[in-house]
Amino acid sequence: MKETSFKNKLEEYLDTIHAWYIKYWAGPKGFTKEGIPDMLVCINSKFYGIELKGKGGRPTLLQIINLRKIREAGGIGILLYPEDFEYFKEFVNETDLGRYWYRENKLRQQSWFDKLNN
Repeated sequence: MKETSFKNKLEEYLDTIHAWYIKYWAGPKGFTKEGIPDMLVCINSKFYGIELKGKGGRPTLLQIINLRKIREAGGIGILLYPEDFEYFKEFVNETDLGRYWYRENKLRQQSWFDKLNN
């Protein structure tokens, strides 16, 4: 699934749960901040920064660093691939499976950080 199609699928889901969200557009350098997650979302008083990737997509080091900064500030930073969408919904619904997936998601981000930082 391409990132644009995935974004549309995520937006449809967010609409069904009455979430607030905005798609962040990284415009010309100097006008916007680089590395900001694709989607900035508020669900049930929780802030999510969601970096979307199509199948096989690679995050940049700056994207991973920003997801980490969001978590350090008390938000939820997620690197989201299409194959993880159902797990993401479980996480939003606060199931044990969803919490386990989020822990694994943070480990995946750390793995990307280690690869990209070398």
